[in-house]
Amino acid sequence: MESRRSFPDVLAGGVFVLIGGAFVVGSLGYELGTPLRMGPGAFPLLVGAAVVALGLAIVVKGLVAGEVISFGPIPWRAVAVIVLAVLFFGFTVRGLGFVPTSAVTALLTTLASSRVRPLAAVAVAAGLTAAATLIFVVGLQLRIPLWGPWLGL
Repeated sequence: MESRRSFPDVLAGGVFVLIGGAFVVGSLGYELGTPLRMGPGAFPLLVGAAVVALGLAIVVKGLVAGEVISFGPIPWRAVAVIVLAVLFFGFTVRGLGFVPTSAVTALLTTLASSRVRPLAAVAVAAGLTAAATLIFVVGLQLRIPLWGPWLGL
């Protein structure tokens, strides 16, 4: 009987275990409280433990009944554009404001795929910008200006 292992599943499960473990370790620096009066460390501890359990399940599945799948070529263009978009958002959101920064970030991440047409990318960026503005600025009342001081508005 041949043992089939799935390297992507083992790798993904390992990443889940590491991230969940980091949350568990980080939550131990806060007061856990009691089950009836949970402290600030209880929720991150529970979420971290759940992520570790899921990660372990994925690792076991990858070791026991994995599919033999090889990695394809890494889409370096997409990786670079998405990293650039996240950095752009982080460095310019206070200066440009939420709306233009969200629009450019959404446009960049949409154009990371070589299969997206420019008109579709603009439409997706406009929709994501409107949705993000309604959710974060209007709904959650995030205190970030819609238009930043760099624009002079």
